[in-house]
Parts: sequence; structure tokens; C-alpha cells
Amino acid sequence: KLVSEVGVGTIAAGVAKGHADVILISGGDRGTGASPLSSIKHAGLPWELGLSETHQTLVLNDLRSRVRLQVDGKMLTGRDVVIAGILGAEEFGFATAVLIVLGCVMLRHCHLNNCSVGIATQEECLRKRFSGRPEYIENYFRFIAEEARAIMAGLGIKEFRGLIGRTELLEINESILHPKAKALNFSKILYKPNVKKEVGLYCSQTQDHGIDNVLDVDLIRLAKEAFEKKTPVKLELPIKNSNRAVGAMLSNKVIKAYGEQGLPEDTIHIKFKGNAGQSLGAFLAKGITLELEGDANDYVGKGLSGGKIIIYPCENAGFVPEENIIIGNTTFYGATSGEAYIRGVAGERFCIRNSGIYAVVEGIGDHGCEYMTGGYVVILGKTGKNFAAGMSGGIAYVYDEKRDFSLYCNKEMVELENLNQEDINTVYNLLSKHKQYTKSKKAEKILIGFEEEKKKFIKVMPKEYKRILEGRRLAEKPELVEVSDG
Repeated sequence: KLVSEVGVGTIAAGVAKGHADVILISGGDRGTGASPLSSIKHAGLPWELGLSETHQTLVLNDLRSRVRLQVDGKMLTGRDVVIAGILGAEEFGFATAVLIVLGCVMLRHCHLNNCSVGIATQEECLRKRFSGRPEYIENYFRFIAEEARAIMAGLGIKEFRGLIGRTELLEINESILHPKAKALNFSKILYKPNVKKEVGLYCSQTQDHGIDNVLDVDLIRLAKEAFEKKTPVKLELPIKNSNRAVGAMLSNKVIKAYGEQGLPEDTIHIKFKGNAGQSLGAFLAKGITLELEGDANDYVGKGLSGGKIIIYPCENAGFVPEENIIIGNTTFYGATSGEAYIRGVAGERFCIRNSGIYAVVEGIGDHGCEYMTGGYVVILGKTGKNFAAGMSGGIAYVYDEKRDFSLYCNKEMVELENLNQEDINTVYNLLSKHKQYTKSKKAEKILIGFEEEKKKFIKVMPKEYKRILEGRRLAEKPELVEVSDG
């Protein structure tokens, strides 16, 4: 997914050379209802600009036939589909329009759990109001297809692939241009690269991703005893940054054999040494533990599904772990269950959309715990700005030595509180595990003086989540109260 911007074509060429199957150009004309109105109205560029540049760059470098080019950003009609096809797309994303078909009235409360038409909410009383039906979406897309077919028939185009990249079919309607727009030069957008006939203008090749040679194939072979007999297996292997999504295929094997319950804890324990590539431990299943002595790229623990990830620096590392980044951006994105212990600092968007894991880290970049809905996170250091933006569930505990955390926290949906005894127990247990697994000096220091150090922790509690938890406690423990008649 690439944002429509100047230079996106160069980025797309690199992505295509990296064997991506799909490149999505996302325009700036819409966005999630959780976004600020100023961002929805004024941030980003139209998809037409990014799409035309991307298609032209890929064609000029003979890369277009490798990838499917997708576009989104206020796609509404069959006419939009045809124009996008002419500019180079072959797949199209519809979002807001489909939600409106299902009854959305654009309240833009998607992140507040109080959608009055029952679409973006978990409240049963509101979900009962949902009136959408699959047939509505079928009808909408049928009309989209009929309009696109009518336009194509008028252009003399039989198949949609015959439309892709045919910019000569577009003309500028001068009569509807704003006076200030009449001086604009559209030739760059409508440019059609002059290439040989054999250069593809749409996806026509199946790529070889080298799946037969990835590290997971070896892991599956070496962990055979665990699959067949649930026998504990311990492995030690080197890893390098070209090893991507390590553990994903292994997890698939576990899930196919034992379902979502996976294997008993630590049945498969793999220790790596080196520099891990992107998506280490993606979708890691229960019963698998990945231990890394080294560092890792972006997307560590993406979709973590019950597994355990432990990362710490090499013994001879010449830096202080809690002051240096050891894992990249957008780590534990969409994780649902499991544990993570990181001795070092994480990049931006740590635990975004976390919905159930227990994680300990020694510092993070901007936008930490964004859109988090569940789980527990302990941060033993600095956080970047905009912490807890859109956080509607779960609890975060921040070790605030300098007493300045409130300056970096987005308090629109959360409250900052002191720890109660239950919180203290949770933090102590997680710190103990963190020290055990990573030999963290910072965790050790805090644990030694825990009676005083616990006072430096701040609890980040989503307001709506707190209300729900309190409601459950009242429902579980009804009390008789004496009420006077006056």
C-alpha cells in the first residue's frame, strides 16, 4: 500500500522488484471515520496523480506485467472505475460507498463505539439497529459494473484489460474547468509511454517468490517431532535480514494439525542469532517461541496468535539497549494473543491495533498503542508523541521517570491513573518475566527497588473500556444496599 504522492512511481518500482504481487495506490480523498476532519479534507493527493505516475514508471521499466495495480480513495461509480483503468489500474477498492449502502450516515464516530446505525460498534443495543443486507452490496456493484460496461461499449472496448493504460481515450472537458484550472498542464498525467509491443500493460506473469527455499521450510523439517508427537523441540539457527516472515509457515503447520489451541507452551523453541528481516514471528501460533539475539526489522509479531517472541541484543553489543532501537516500526500490528519481551527500543506505531497480547518494551517511537483494543503493554522508557490515539481497550503501563509522559499522550479517549494493587501485580509479573527472558538490566533495577519504582508507573486506561469493566464487575457482584424512604 503506497500513498499517492510525488515520487510514488520510484517506490512502486522498488516494491515490484521485491516481488510484490499487488501494489495499492491510496488516494487522499477519503479515509477512516476515526481520522480528524482536517486530515480527511486537506491531507493527501488524489489517486489519479499517484496512479498515473506508478503505471508509467512500471511500464517504462518493464515491471508492470509482474504486479496487479490497485487503487482506492473515494471510488464511487462505474465512471471512476473506467478512468482508473485508463490510468493504469486493474483492481479497485470501495469502502465509504459500501458502508453508506449498508446504512452508514457518516457520523464519523467509528472509533467511539457509539455508531447509532450499528455498523462500527460492539454495543448489542446499537448493533440491533443495523439494517444492512448482503443484497444491497450486490446490487450496488451490479450497477457499478453495468455503468462501466456501458462506457466501455461506447469506447469500443470489449475486455477491461484492453482499457488499461489507454490514456488516449481520455479528453479534458474545458467547459467544466474552474478558471484557475484552465492553465494546468495535464500532459504528464495522460502521458502514454512509448514501449515495445512485448512490454505488458497489465499483470500477465506469475512470480516466483522462492517459497521452496525460505527458512520456514527448514524449521518445519527440524520440528517434525513436535507436530507428530508434541515432543518439545529446541533449535538454534542463524538468521539474516533476507529471512522474512519467519515462523508464519511453521505456524500454519501447527494450526492445521492442532487448530487454534495450538501446542503446549514452548513446545517449539527456536533461538536465532543475527539480524531478522521483516515480519519476524508473523501470525505466530501458540506453542512456538522465537528467541532472537540481535535485532529485527519492521512488523515483528504482526498478527501474533498465541506465540511468544523474545528479543535482546548480542552479548558483545557496544550500546545501551534501553537507549537504542532494536526492532522496527509497526510491530505487533493486529496481534490477538501471546507474549512479547523486547530488551531495547521499538520504532513507531508499537502495538497498533493490539487486541490481546502481553508486551514489555524499553521505549517506543510515535503513535504507540494506536487503535489498541485489548491486552497489556508495559513501557519501561520514553514514548513518542500521540501515544494512545484511538485506543479503545486494553491497558498500558508507562514508566515515567521524568514525569513528562502526559505531554506525549493523546488523552482524547484515555485517562491517566495511578496503579491499584491488581495493576501492581500485573506489572511486577511482567517485569519478572522480562528480566528472566532478556536479562534486562533496567527491569532488574526496577524490581530491586520496586516499592519506590512502582510509584513512577502511570496507567493509561481507555474511558469506554473502564466503563465496560466496571459494568461487568457490578453485574458479577450485585450488592444489597439499604435505601431510606425519605
